[in-house]
Amino acid sequence: MRLVLLGDPVAHSLSPTMHRAAFEALGIPGSYEARRVDAAGMEEAAAELRSGTLDGANITMPHKRLAAALADSLTPPARRAGSVNTWIRRNGEILGESTDVTGIRTAWARADLPSDAPVLVLGAGGAAAAALVALEGRSLYVAARRPETIVELTSRVGVDVRSHPWSTPLDGAVVVNATPLGMRGEPLPGDVVGHAAGLFDMAYGPAPTPAVQTARRAGLPVADGISMLAAQAEAAFELWTGRACPPGVMEEAARKASSGE
Repeated sequence: MRLVLLGDPVAHSLSPTMHRAAFEALGIPGSYEARRVDAAGMEEAAAELRSGTLDGANITMPHKRLAAALADSLTPPARRAGSVNTWIRRNGEILGESTDVTGIRTAWARADLPSDAPVLVLGAGGAAAAALVALEGRSLYVAARRPETIVELTSRVGVDVRSHPWSTPLDGAVVVNATPLGMRGEPLPGDVVGHAAGLFDMAYGPAPTPAVQTARRAGLPVADGISMLAAQAEAAFELWTGRACPPGVMEEAARKASSGE
């Protein structure tokens, strides 16, 4: 089985490490490589998938919307989110899926984050869209640097949300960081974590982000970026292979790689 990660940049990605660990744990022969591509490279990879040269692909920034456009069909979550992070080969065609939605739900449950608290999503891009689809039915608020992007996001996703001022805390909410803030050691705006009931931080780096460190010191339930990354990777792996990776295998491999072990 031949799998790839498509994006730009991809050199930092933990996905190859996680999927190789899954192949090894299950005794499945296969490869998973990271491929830095532009839009033309995405089209070439799509052709490889349709021909059977590739068996599946993950897509990361900045090509998730393009991946949706290049797919022959989309699952309902991918269509609503407007982005695709997984291509699945079905009868010579590409099915686009967003395992980010499943990954958010899985990581949320594993972290025992509150199910009845309001949710404050930071950001208005593809990650925020996946979060809104995953958490639909809760009391949802979105904050973005440019408030006009919230209107576009919510109209595309079709989820009932309320706009919230950027950098303003929302007492008792679970904060979902759907921005890159924290990957380079930046704090989240204002004191949003200090007023939170929990944190779901999609950003990750070699060390815990400042937001994760603050939340843990406060004793809050936390799902970090690696826990989500592993959860969405588990979902993609099962879609490609038909077999579930044993829980913890991918996350352990990702944490070791991230820390340089």
